[in-house]
Amino acid sequence: VGWLSISSGTRSHRIFVVSSVCYPIPLVACPLACAAAASIRMALRSPELRFAASTGLGALSRPSRLAPSPLAALASPRRRRRGPSPSPSPSPSDSNPSTASAGDADGPEWKKVSAKRFGYKDSMIPDEAWNVLHRLRSRGYDVYLVGGCVRDLIMKKIPKDFDIITTADLRQVKDTFVGSAVIVGRRFPIVHVHDNNSIVEVSSFNTYVRGSSGNQMPTSKSPHCSKNDYLRWKNCQGRDFTINGLMFNPYSEKIYDYLGGIEDIKKAKVRTVIPAATSFHEDCARILRAIRIAARLGFSFPKETAYYVRNLACSVARLDKGRLLMEVNYMLAYGSAEASLRLLWRFGLLEHLLPFQAAYFSSTLFKRKDNGTNMLLVLFSKLDSFLAPNRPCHNSLWISILAFHEALVRKPRDPLVVATFALAVYLGGDLPLAVDIGQSINRQHDAGFAELLEPRMRGKKGLLAEVKDLAISMRQALTEMTDEYYVANAMAKIPQAPSSDLVFIPLQAYLKVLKLIERVQHGKKEIGYEPKSNGNIDYHNLANGTPAEVRNLFTLVVFDTIYPPNLEKEDDSSRR
Repeated sequence: VGWLSISSGTRSHRIFVVSSVCYPIPLVACPLACAAAASIRMALRSPELRFAASTGLGALSRPSRLAPSPLAALASPRRRRRGPSPSPSPSPSDSNPSTASAGDADGPEWKKVSAKRFGYKDSMIPDEAWNVLHRLRSRGYDVYLVGGCVRDLIMKKIPKDFDIITTADLRQVKDTFVGSAVIVGRRFPIVHVHDNNSIVEVSSFNTYVRGSSGNQMPTSKSPHCSKNDYLRWKNCQGRDFTINGLMFNPYSEKIYDYLGGIEDIKKAKVRTVIPAATSFHEDCARILRAIRIAARLGFSFPKETAYYVRNLACSVARLDKGRLLMEVNYMLAYGSAEASLRLLWRFGLLEHLLPFQAAYFSSTLFKRKDNGTNMLLVLFSKLDSFLAPNRPCHNSLWISILAFHEALVRKPRDPLVVATFALAVYLGGDLPLAVDIGQSINRQHDAGFAELLEPRMRGKKGLLAEVKDLAISMRQALTEMTDEYYVANAMAKIPQAPSSDLVFIPLQAYLKVLKLIERVQHGKKEIGYEPKSNGNIDYHNLANGTPAEVRNLFTLVVFDTIYPPNLEKEDDSSRR
């Protein structure tokens, strides 16, 4: 299995060899090539970002007005960004105003599209990214935005980050930003440029992925292809998905598409650049990235990609624990947790990553393609309503939610006990005050969850004891979720699940959540801790795991789940 380059005269072919069967893929147009089939066009999907809009309790209530759209913030008036730095002479390819150039006869048509077609404005790129672009360009290097940020700009979504690629090598990039840049990564080295508490990732056209089949590119090119076009095309061939294989020159405002990425955005498809089997064998982390991208954008997979995502799911267990934590955190902490959990379950990945949660889906007979819901999905749906790609939470928050729900699965509770526990978390462990407030709650709960019992009357001592018992149960769930022996037992409860004892939750996150639980368990307020006095969320502190922010949002998520705002409205209307 592998790629083989064959040149004959002016023709160059790339052959993918599988056993004794060869599939020729022409690299340049030739008379013998078949005409490309016409692509089916679909309307471009542009899902709106969701934000929380419901009432809370006392100091937990949200601001009276909704937070402004992050896209609106990006489009707010700013200083002129294009500096007077000297620019390198554009190549014939860059200066050509046409929107398409010669591509592969059997492959996607090469396109050069004006970014204005998608409503692009300079203000959509943050200052930190512009600073890096300007500095490199002033030294005579070509610079482009590349990858997911280009895709998101086309879709009018907020990029999680802005990645840059340049003709400078990594050492030259580091020398350009003395004292604020560091080269990181082994398999694919890049430069992290630190600017204003942000990190801008810069890669080089001269860097190749170690061990990648993409390194076996032919060195010849079509005489009709410019040097710059070939350089960009060759780099895009090493990308994971076509929708990530887009390059954008913000100075000429041209988007370069050599893989059909724009068409796949229109079709809402996550498609691998090379055959899915080869791509996922080459880097099994692409399976998790495929899930993450599909969940965030609401995209689906072509049949071939879906087949290998499902059948190669077990290969993700080979990834190191740090990489697994990073990928799962991207799924659960950036505003698309519910969709990510659904896709992980659908394609058989949840049992490898979160076996306790997979056992829950299995025990409740939740089908792989089930469009229904359950309490776990609702909890993360409520969490999603507060987050966005540029407004993530700390991993201790979603770990807390997982352990909290697992405790309720093991022993369902009275909604008042659950609400009082959440209040105690918010108050930093001040259990007596939480019980006093909890007893005054008179709200209709969501009766559709098996984890919630019918409410009943009880005194202060009884309520306090049950809240402590819930804290003990949550602590036990957290401990077992981070213990290889219990993880292996959880896997055994899932039909046809492979044997595994994978644990990737780090000790630091475990201890952070444990401290949150122990304060409630012992009923003593943390010394020096003050709960938030308003419902405004400081997203910088939330991302860094500041206790007040994590506790505040945990409580908001729990209250929104057990006391949905829509039930409150229905109850009010029925009383009238």
